[in-house]
Amino acid sequence: MSALEINKLVAAALVAGLVFMVINVGVDEFWHETTSESIHYPLPESAEQEPVEEVADDMASSILGLIAGADTAAGQKVIKKCTTCHDLAKNGPDKVGPNLWGIVDSQMAARQGYKYSDAFAGLGGQWGYDELDAFLTKPKVFAPGTKMSFGGLKKPVDRANIIAFLRMLSDNPAALPGE
Repeated sequence: MSALEINKLVAAALVAGLVFMVINVGVDEFWHETTSESIHYPLPESAEQEPVEEVADDMASSILGLIAGADTAAGQKVIKKCTTCHDLAKNGPDKVGPNLWGIVDSQMAARQGYKYSDAFAGLGGQWGYDELDAFLTKPKVFAPGTKMSFGGLKKPVDRANIIAFLRMLSDNPAALPGE
C-alpha cells in the first residue's frame, strides 16, 4: 500500500469522525429531552408522602454533607474540563467565562470587567454552596438563557468535590457546611 493510499484512508477516517461530531453536536443542540419534572405518575392514595419541604431539606443537607467530606484533589481533576473557558488563578484573566478565583460566597455576576449574559446579570444573590450545586447540576435550568454551553454534572460527589476545590481558591476560604 502506497503512502498516498494510507493518507487517503486516514483523511477519510478523520472526515468521518468530524461529520459524526458535527451531527452529534447538532442533535444535542436541537433535541429537547423530556425531564423528570414533566413526567407525572400518580401515586396510590395509600402511599405515604413526605412533605415537599422535608424532601427539599434532605436534598440540600445531602450536598452540604458531601461538601464537608469532599476530596479537593478529585475536584481539581474534575474541574479541568472547566478550565477551557474559565481561569482559576488569583488575578487571572477572564476567558470565555469569568475567572473563578474567590467564587464561593461572592456576589453573582459581579466580576469587574466581565460581560455577563442577561441571564446572569439579572440573578442577584451570592454563590453559596447550594447555588453552586444547583448551577453545576444544570446551568441552563439555574440561569435560563445563559451563554454557557456546559451541560452540567450528574454525580453529586463530583459537584461536591468541585465546590470544595473552588472553596480553596481564595485568600480567605468560606466556612465549610456545619462549621
